[in-house]
Amino acid sequence: MRTQTMRTAALAVVAMIAAGGSAPAQSSGQAAAGPDRARLVGAWHMVSMEEQAPDGTLTHRDDRDAMLVYTADGHVSVQVMYPASDISSTTNSPYSKDGYEASFGSYDVDEQAHTVTHHVRGSLVRTLIGRDLPRVMQFSTDGHLTLRSARPEEKWSVTWEHD
Repeated sequence: MRTQTMRTAALAVVAMIAAGGSAPAQSSGQAAAGPDRARLVGAWHMVSMEEQAPDGTLTHRDDRDAMLVYTADGHVSVQVMYPASDISSTTNSPYSKDGYEASFGSYDVDEQAHTVTHHVRGSLVRTLIGRDLPRVMQFSTDGHLTLRSARPEEKWSVTWEHD
């Protein structure tokens, strides 16, 4: 009986590891993985992006190709390719260069505030390196993830879908 219990426990541990169930890396003060953090893990592709123009009008963009990846151990990577027609409009963008946006690093989730903060370790735009980029996150009932800047001066939101 004891051998059977040990065998069952060992199989459960192997199954958890095989399914990617290792414990996420945690920074100091970070709570254990909660529902929002667990839902973030995986690869996402951009469904649409909304931006507010300088005159206050809302523009809807869905012609960008992008991928966002969150790993269970706390890493994040984002890549966005703008269409050729938008390359000139990215000249003053704090996130992109020549129509491309790319960064990677780690992330923390605040389950109570429903925010995820990207800690940029590397980026195509070097002024982002070392910065913390807080994002408000919202999950829809159809499984979409919407991220928007937590900074009031940044007027955009991006909707993502799991790959």
